[in-house]
Amino acid sequence: MRSMVEGLARMLRGTASAVGKARKLRRNLTLPEGLLWRELRKRQTGFRFRKQHPAGPFVLDFACLEAKLAIEIDGEVHDRGGRPVRDHTRDEWLANQGFRTLRIPAREVLKDIGAVVTHILTQCRPLHHDAARRGPPPRSGEEL
Repeated sequence: MRSMVEGLARMLRGTASAVGKARKLRRNLTLPEGLLWRELRKRQTGFRFRKQHPAGPFVLDFACLEAKLAIEIDGEVHDRGGRPVRDHTRDEWLANQGFRTLRIPAREVLKDIGAVVTHILTQCRPLHHDAARRGPPPRSGEEL
């Protein structure tokens, strides 16, 4: 499993400027990013998350490489100016790399962080059941 994650990390290697920007951003998380990072780190989710992960020319707020999921915490600035176009460009680039983007409004993180973490973990779980590896799918009402 570790070599697969390392391979994904190499695939999403950032440019030199993105790596430098990511290093600075890791030290200066916004309040919603900091709160979410604390929750993701303290819970034993079974998934490994990275904060401010460089990917190509972009820096992802959070990434779960195993699930091929980018998580973006969007503040009010994401609705203004050219930001929606830049966000769309980033999402398309990530999709071309095989990653889904989950956009979460910052106000939702502040309002109900537990629900946000639950939603993120739901998105990290595989959409298709691999019967050969794990046996039959769970019955209605059972956990995965």
